[in-house]
Parts: sequence; structure tokens; C-alpha cells
Amino acid sequence: MYADSALEAAFRCHKVGMLAAVELAGAGGMLVGVTAACGLLGALAGWALGGTGLGLVVGLIVGIPAGIFAVYRRYRSFFT
Repeated sequence: MYADSALEAAFRCHKVGMLAAVELAGAGGMLVGVTAACGLLGALAGWALGGTGLGLVVGLIVGIPAGIFAVYRRYRSFFT
């Protein structure tokens, strides 16, 4: 009976570790996705105004804090 309890405890610990890795991957994907989307929108706005490169830079500058905010809003329960 003790071996079963140890095995169950190890399995639960393994599942928690896998969950943390999945959450980290999701947070990273969201960060990259939001930042890239802002960069793309900035490049499109820059293209419409005649400066694609400048629009891309501005979009990425806006996208980095936007991505951080999006990850914080999605995973805020993990920060408390």
C-alpha cells in the first residue's frame, strides 16, 4: 500500500510539472503573438503613410508592453 501511495504522489508531481511547462509555453506564445501582431499592424500603418520600417519599429515598441500586459491579464491568477 505504501508503494501505491508513493507512485500516486510521483504521478501527481509529474502532472504538475507538465502543466507548468504547458503554461509557460502558452505564455511565451501569447507574448510573441501579440508582439508580432502589433509589429505587423505598425508596418501596415507605416506602409500606408509611406514609412514601413518606421511603422514596424513603432509597432514593435508598442507591442512589447502590449504583449506583457496580455500575458499578465491571461495568467494573473499565477502571479498572486
